[in-house]
Amino acid sequence: MERQAPRRPLRAGSRGRDSSTRKHKPDYILVLLSVLLLVVGLIVVYAISPGLSAQKGVGENYFVTKQLTAIGLGLVAFTAAAFFPYNKWRSFQRPLLILAILATLIALITPVSPEYPAHRWIRFGGLSLQSVEIVKMALLIGMAAFLEERIRLRQMHSTVYTLRPLVVMLGVVGVIIAILQRDFGSTAVIVAMTAAMAFVAGLPLMRVAQVGAVILVALMILILPFSYRRDRISTFMNPERDCQDSGYQACQALIAVGSGGLFGIGLQNSGQAFGYLPEAANDSIFAIVSEKFGFVGASFLVCLFGLFFARIKNIMERAPDNFSRLIVVGILAWMSTQAFINIGAMIGLLPLKGITLPFISYGGTSVVFVLAAVGMVFNISRYTTYTVNEGTDELSTLSSERKVHENRADWRRNRRPYHSDSGRRA
Repeated sequence: MERQAPRRPLRAGSRGRDSSTRKHKPDYILVLLSVLLLVVGLIVVYAISPGLSAQKGVGENYFVTKQLTAIGLGLVAFTAAAFFPYNKWRSFQRPLLILAILATLIALITPVSPEYPAHRWIRFGGLSLQSVEIVKMALLIGMAAFLEERIRLRQMHSTVYTLRPLVVMLGVVGVIIAILQRDFGSTAVIVAMTAAMAFVAGLPLMRVAQVGAVILVALMILILPFSYRRDRISTFMNPERDCQDSGYQACQALIAVGSGGLFGIGLQNSGQAFGYLPEAANDSIFAIVSEKFGFVGASFLVCLFGLFFARIKNIMERAPDNFSRLIVVGILAWMSTQAFINIGAMIGLLPLKGITLPFISYGGTSVVFVLAAVGMVFNISRYTTYTVNEGTDELSTLSSERKVHENRADWRRNRRPYHSDSGRRA
């Protein structure tokens, strides 16, 4: 019987049929955590639907039905993002940018309602779309492609080719979203997303500090001329000063959080959702979670988010190339910053920003784009790499089968960090 020649172990970053970017088992734990978060949000929306419906004069199942519809659309977006080849996402950067510009312009000329006086939504019939979610997705893909090219051309240290375009982009975003749309929270999320992606791409820390100084000056310019923003800062410092006017939402949020106690007052016993707490289903939903489930339930939700972000971080560390790695970094910064701002505002650690809690808050646009982003991360998790150093003694003790499968999902040993210039592990 003819003896088979032994298979050679793959080298890190190799290409071809056995390349480090071949498919393997994706990260189903990420999907499980996403489903758990969606279920928690749906339960909370269902529990407060009677109070919300009584205020709006609609059917009792109106909000639950709309949330289920948004989740259904989000699952379609998740599926599309999860199975479309990630290396072809670059081709969407220009169409998405054009769509984001058009959506923002339409939102700016759309008449506002007394309930929502800011130009943030595109409304037609009974449907609404928040344009900034399209802007986030367009910037995510566009920034990843831009920074990947800067890495490839070794221009991350360049003021002309890297730093200046980033500052100009952030300036345009600040004018349009923070000033014209009066959406300071989303502006903070976009700034955090950009800073995280640029830092991981290799932008020197001194340059990051310079951009931070510019942003700090811009923040003062954006805050000081507007009385409602000054009121938010003063309310944050002392919410009890005026609980009937500027500090009303902050005080009611703290009442909801405090009334939950250790284990909460139960699903059917909420009082704050019946008109006392503004935006109970959207911006203030973490306060409702704390009221209904108490400290234990709120801590459980925070732990779920922590596990979810940890899974994304693990995928980021093992992404197959710079483009996919930057996509995952941007999504991690996007969702973690949004969750931090929302939760921090509800427990008095941050000023109120009017931003939704991912997966949990009621709202179709947010749910759809969050699930699309999770689909992108899930897609990239199919190609994560687990490379080894062929010169180590540890490798010689492993079976040849484990040497070959350098990107198998069960490989956890001898992990190497990425080198920002080459896009593969050192």
